[in-house]
Amino acid sequence: MNDYLDTPQGRRIAYNHQKGKGPGIVFLGGFKSDMTGTKALHLHDWARGQGRGFLRFDYSGHGDSSGEFEDGCIGEWFADAAAVLTSLTTGPQVLVGSSMGGWIALLLARAMPQRVAGLVTIAAAPDFSEQGYWAGFTEAQRDTVIRDGRIEIPSEYGDEPYVITRKLIENGREHLVMNQPLPLPLPTRFLQGTADEDVPVKWALDLLDHAEGEDIRLTLVKGADHRFSSDACLRLIEGAVTEVVPQ
Repeated sequence: MNDYLDTPQGRRIAYNHQKGKGPGIVFLGGFKSDMTGTKALHLHDWARGQGRGFLRFDYSGHGDSSGEFEDGCIGEWFADAAAVLTSLTTGPQVLVGSSMGGWIALLLARAMPQRVAGLVTIAAAPDFSEQGYWAGFTEAQRDTVIRDGRIEIPSEYGDEPYVITRKLIENGREHLVMNQPLPLPLPTRFLQGTADEDVPVKWALDLLDHAEGEDIRLTLVKGADHRFSSDACLRLIEGAVTEVVPQ
């Protein structure tokens, strides 16, 4: 059974909060995913076994939260995550960000470092609206986005295409993290599969090079895809979270 948080922006965010010892873990899902994904549920059960607090939620326009996916953008989803973090948790938390959730986790760590005890990203996709979609669009596709405000992109993860909007592109430019200093003065672990067809390994290497901090590590897993949900990958996520939880 989900609970709901009404944010200052008037959005209703569905969440599931498991109580336990701190610092708790906050899971940040990916683009057009929800809190019932394999990694979120696995970490929920793992955290329960550890007696640790665990919070997962749906961004607006995702899962059981209010709003339409097409109407959303990085800034709004970041605001949703910030509202969840500040309203539902106390003290520093460990952020686990998957794909787009990695970008949002980096934004949170930059905006409110005092609330982040550690950071784990899984196939992090910082700035993906710009360095992924916009950079990869043809001139004709860019013209379509500007003229129509949207374009449909086939999805490998379901029957419905992804709708990439002009709002997503333009708002994403206001929240880039790879074009300015990115201090991460906290234990940080980046996880990345070499067979990921959505997030190139180069992005992970660029992020490692760009981020500033004394305890930052990148683990590459040969053959792992974007889902990063095999038993071995899930154990790696557990290990990464254990490493960044303050002892």
